[in-house]
Amino acid sequence: MTDAPARFKDICIDARDHQALAGWWCAAMGYVRRDTLPDGTPRELSWPAPIEDPHGRGPLIWFNPVPEPKTVKNRLHIDVVGDSAALQAAGATLVRASDERPGHEADEDAGEIGWDVLADPEGNEFCCFPPRD
Repeated sequence: MTDAPARFKDICIDARDHQALAGWWCAAMGYVRRDTLPDGTPRELSWPAPIEDPHGRGPLIWFNPVPEPKTVKNRLHIDVVGDSAALQAAGATLVRASDERPGHEADEDAGEIGWDVLADPEGNEFCCFPPRD
């Protein structure tokens, strides 16, 4: 077996207010900010804002400051497992609701989906899958 030529390292998200969006995702995912450099020097607020899973289970996510707002649909998005209603209460917007209901499984052949499509406070779409037992 040979090693693959590449592997995912981090996820990077452009944001107009990168500090606020990093804070929103920390609250939504239970992540924490990485506010210092490896030598203990505090990160400048104007620099990209990294957040990480405090248990080391998820990827490092960088929020990169950009001057412009999001203008088109994402070419890449994040999938999460979680509580869609709680994320909406925290500021996410419902873009498309799941077609699954009690007694009805989503029929993907008919264009139905079994998850909610949400957008974070800057409009970046992500899919929220319900936890499965």
